[in-house]
Amino acid sequence: MELQLDKETALIEAILYLENEPIEETTLARISGLSREVVEKALELLQERYNRNDSGVELSRIGGGVLIAPKKEYWDVLRDRYGKKNDAKLSKAALETLSIIAYSQPITRGEIEAIRGVSADTMIRMLLDRGLIREVGKKDVPGKPIQYGTTKEFLKFFRLESIADLPKLDESERDRFELNG
Repeated sequence: MELQLDKETALIEAILYLENEPIEETTLARISGLSREVVEKALELLQERYNRNDSGVELSRIGGGVLIAPKKEYWDVLRDRYGKKNDAKLSKAALETLSIIAYSQPITRGEIEAIRGVSADTMIRMLLDRGLIREVGKKDVPGKPIQYGTTKEFLKFFRLESIADLPKLDESERDRFELNG
């Protein structure tokens, strides 16, 4: 008897749709709460569905992860319009910078860089351009560095009613957002 797994396959498909980078099967299992075997079977069922001629997408495996992407034959036609592949999605570096700002606001570029350990200029500029963060004031220290915070656009982007609706951090996660020193 072949397992149906309709709901499980739909759940895996929804997760893949929401992810903007390849995601490993073990991570899919953790997010979905399904066993690794069920995830593998669901991916096989999705692969079969996407292999049909009436599907414009396929499962792509990249760097040990899986993602849903347009089939190559359609991508050639769509590349001009969608070449930046969903500008609405954020890179891991952008999400990390945005998370630091969201959980630590108001925060300066120097403080963000101290937490991230790398320059934040490019990410701050991109987040400002996207309207996800804004200048909220200047810190009352020598040099008066600009402080950043999130915007209403940020709340809309993440479907949050307010900053209070951000997921709560556990102690080890909170430590990542604090300056060491």
